[in-house]
Amino acid sequence: MSETEYFGDAIERLEWDERKEEDTPFKRIRQMTRRTALTGGAAGVAAMVIEACGGKSTTPKAGAAGGSAAAGIFGSSQSYKFTLVNHVTTNTFFTPTQSGAADACKLFNCSYTWTGSQTSNVGEMVNAFNSAMSAGVNGIGVSLVDLHAFNAPVERALASGIPVVAYNADAAGNARLAYIGQDLFLSGQEMGQHIANLLPGGGDVALFIATPGSLNIQPRINGALDTLKKYPAIKPHVVATGAAIPQELTTIDAYAVGHPSTKGYFAVDAGSTQSLAQTIQKHNLRAKGVKGGGYDLTPITEQLLSAGQIDFTIDQQPYLQGFFPILELYLYNVTQKLTGIADVNTGLKFLDKTTIQPYVSTKSRYEGTGTAVGVQKA
Repeated sequence: MSETEYFGDAIERLEWDERKEEDTPFKRIRQMTRRTALTGGAAGVAAMVIEACGGKSTTPKAGAAGGSAAAGIFGSSQSYKFTLVNHVTTNTFFTPTQSGAADACKLFNCSYTWTGSQTSNVGEMVNAFNSAMSAGVNGIGVSLVDLHAFNAPVERALASGIPVVAYNADAAGNARLAYIGQDLFLSGQEMGQHIANLLPGGGDVALFIATPGSLNIQPRINGALDTLKKYPAIKPHVVATGAAIPQELTTIDAYAVGHPSTKGYFAVDAGSTQSLAQTIQKHNLRAKGVKGGGYDLTPITEQLLSAGQIDFTIDQQPYLQGFFPILELYLYNVTQKLTGIADVNTGLKFLDKTTIQPYVSTKSRYEGTGTAVGVQKA
């Protein structure tokens, strides 16, 4: 008898002994995990778990995925509709955020709308928020980039029974139910310390920010300046670059040409980080000892960090900033407000030339470098 036949016979005997037990999802999961452990067939575990919970093992169509599984697990077949309001809807940083939201919707048989402003126009964002409220959506996620503009809309939404969570940016005093994102001020402080460590001799340092005052990035600048004031030899200069990546690149390139004595180029947003890396490469500034770094993981930033054109970038896991808002809003609805809402810190992860390699060597929807399910080789 072969090893496969031996284990197959053992499984059949065990399941024959369990034939009188009630057929429940837990029984099916137990049998599935036993089969996987004994036969080594781990490739189909996820599909089998869904099937054991009442779903189907075939890949569902977009928009209807996970419906039967969600109903079997959570006791509701309702297809909820959510809205995510964003400040720079076309910025590549938020590509994995949209993937995270889409994946969560597939799991829970819900849908979401991605809306807001392309240029961090707060008025456009408030209008998008109000439109979602008027449409009677089941929940709203909003990037709170302004300290006051969203307070009244959020309070009206909550009063009408629509849950609201913040993601990517938060505003003190806003009534939102939870914040999902990075501790922005702390991350800025940590970046400031990295800058100080990179430039022990001091010098002029440029700190680039797309939209000064915007609460998704201004706290980072504030945190960096808070740390750098402890190092008087370092002279920071804050430079606004704009919300659109082409404008950011033009601004930073012009700054480099006009300020040749600058010792370090650092940024607090994805577009400016990518652009400063391109500028450093273009003008061969690494050969002059110039340091550089910033935030996030656009494909260009990953490639140029890997090539040694900058010293670091900070990952804040944008995929989770789309996935968790949908997850929390879904649970809040399906449990009738009993659970689901929680603050989530999506992290502060410094990556350098060495630790960026797994990101460069793979493509995935989790970091915005691919669209296929899973992680593929680059």
